[in-house]
Amino acid sequence: MMKIYETIQTYNQQGIDMVIVTAISKQGEGPVEVGKKMIVTNESTIGTVGGGALEHDAINKARELLKTRDHGSETYVLSDSGVQKKGKSLPMVCGGVVTLFFEFVGVKNHVTIFGAGHVGKALVTALHPLGFDVTVIDDRADLLDQIKDANRVVAMPFVEAIDKIGIKDGSYVVICTPSHTYDYHVINKILKDQLKPAYIGMLCSPAKLKAYLKTTYETFGKDVDLSNLYAPVGLDLGGGSPEEIAVSIVSEILTIYHGKTGHRHMREMR
Repeated sequence: MMKIYETIQTYNQQGIDMVIVTAISKQGEGPVEVGKKMIVTNESTIGTVGGGALEHDAINKARELLKTRDHGSETYVLSDSGVQKKGKSLPMVCGGVVTLFFEFVGVKNHVTIFGAGHVGKALVTALHPLGFDVTVIDDRADLLDQIKDANRVVAMPFVEAIDKIGIKDGSYVVICTPSHTYDYHVINKILKDQLKPAYIGMLCSPAKLKAYLKTTYETFGKDVDLSNLYAPVGLDLGGGSPEEIAVSIVSEILTIYHGKTGHRHMREMR
């Protein structure tokens, strides 16, 4: 059990999302004792809640909760006898009933910032107290050296970094590189690889966006899904300093995170 708690601490420090599965009740026979735990990430499992069909189903449910970043519980009837009991029936011969609790443990969500310039740096400062896991990517080491509050910085070309570290499904991406060419390369890479962030915010003018959309439709077709593209990025709060722009971007991210509507997004003004 000590290894489980040590792993939880390590994963927390590394910003790895996990679901902790705990057996919280048991009636009759079964392959697990109350209190047993298992850690499930997208890549691995540690510990056990009994093996067999029970554990297989628990792992699948845990990985669904990793996507929604939520908690839950499930009661399993460990019998293939056909007798109807309250709970999810599994083809096991034990005959007992086990309830598992699924607890998501992780950061609020992941934000990847492409560009460590003035806006990128201000974004890190604004996001730091909010519980997001923040990664900043840039090939300018001198600028990355000035980023103090990110969870990690990645010193490499933007598109190459996507291949190296990836972009998590349902996460948030902010693109504020020093060149619109780089901006476009990042978005095109996301589209080409069919990555699924919940949000892609691009710092740009309406004129630059129009030119980008024309090229994108020519490349990917008119049916390309850009519903998660927020460009120009941010809510319409006013102000043009890096700090004010960062506040508008973070505010926009929070509206999406909390499912709020009715706010005026800059992209609606294009």
